[in-house]
Amino acid sequence: MSLEERGIARVRADNPGPYTLDGTNTWVLGRDPAWVVDPGPALDAHLDAVAAEAQARGGAGGIALTHDHADHAEGTAGLRERLGGVPVAAARGAVDVTLGDGDAFGPLSAVAIPGHADDHLAFVADRACFTGDAVLGTGSVFVVSRLREYLAALERLRSLDLAVLCPGHGPPVWEPAAKLTEYIEHRGQREAKLVAALDSGLRTRDELLDAAWDDAPPALREAAALTLDAHLGKLQEEGRLP
Repeated sequence: MSLEERGIARVRADNPGPYTLDGTNTWVLGRDPAWVVDPGPALDAHLDAVAAEAQARGGAGGIALTHDHADHAEGTAGLRERLGGVPVAAARGAVDVTLGDGDAFGPLSAVAIPGHADDHLAFVADRACFTGDAVLGTGSVFVVSRLREYLAALERLRSLDLAVLCPGHGPPVWEPAAKLTEYIEHRGQREAKLVAALDSGLRTRDELLDAAWDDAPPALREAAALTLDAHLGKLQEEGRLP
């Protein structure tokens, strides 16, 4: 079943970059009303396109944010105005509805998945999961904290009967379990390389990055450093940090 058959449309913002891949995805699902996940950046052409998609579906019931990073949330006020002041839901901030794990917003069920951001949520609706930056369509994502909780949430998503992942960046993922397994195993591989580096006596951030994130391109080294800190935090929580 295609995205169209599932009643889902992707509107991609024109904001490509090292962290946004080919641009931020805004997702519109359902009809009479439609629901929007992640308005994206405050680009007029993008917000006009999202609003047009929602209006073609009978108007919008609300806007849900996976997290408050600018490339996902900056356009919220502009889109809300275009859609006639519909409610906005997120885990934190000046929103109309504050969501926690398991809460519903229209057809969307929130799954707390901190890691990339403390307020990060994924949304599940009719076997589709809107993953924001928790899982991307291609490549891996940087994790800034709470790595153990992030991995546990990936396990939870993998246990669901999902048909498609609709990520914040990149194409839809039609083999959700395989992609989630790939993400979990990737973090395990990074951890193994980091532990080996620590066991060899390396201690500085640059030393550990060069050893365990040697494949990270220069443009993503800062993100790799944040993920390194998250891995070190996990090892410390588990009593495994030298």
